[in-house]
Amino acid sequence: MANALTICRIVLCVALLTTEAFSPEFFLVYALAGLTDMLDGHVARRTNSESELGARLDSIADLVLVIVCLAKLLPTIDVPTWLRVWVAAIVLLKVANVASGLVVEKRLVMPHTIANKAAGLVVFLVPFAIPLFGITAPAVIACAVATFAAVQEGHLIRTGSLDPAA
Repeated sequence: MANALTICRIVLCVALLTTEAFSPEFFLVYALAGLTDMLDGHVARRTNSESELGARLDSIADLVLVIVCLAKLLPTIDVPTWLRVWVAAIVLLKVANVASGLVVEKRLVMPHTIANKAAGLVVFLVPFAIPLFGITAPAVIACAVATFAAVQEGHLIRTGSLDPAA
């Protein structure tokens, strides 16, 4: 059931491609995708069906949602260069963390830390905030939280402080 919710998120991402950015339809499909993200882990824990496959599938679905949202939203907003650089730095740090995980842990490591979950929530809320506040304030908050989460993730990986199930 949990993996079905995660796969549903990927299907919703495809549906998101058919909506107009910032339209009521966009926000409805986007909110449903977010709901599946919140529910899949909860269902997996409740039904004792957590698995490495489910965790990896969840990370893939999250990545697909991010890519689809960027493809839909970036053409409609004017993103300052400094913000693009900050986002690129976060992406590079996350890529370095994945590479470090492969070296240190000898496996693909994408920890679901509290900071990463907080960053995911704040980043998820950005599209809802843009029509109200513009891009700058929501993006600064999201980038600050995401930067902290990525630095913490890198520290945990490099020091071997990860939970073995991470």
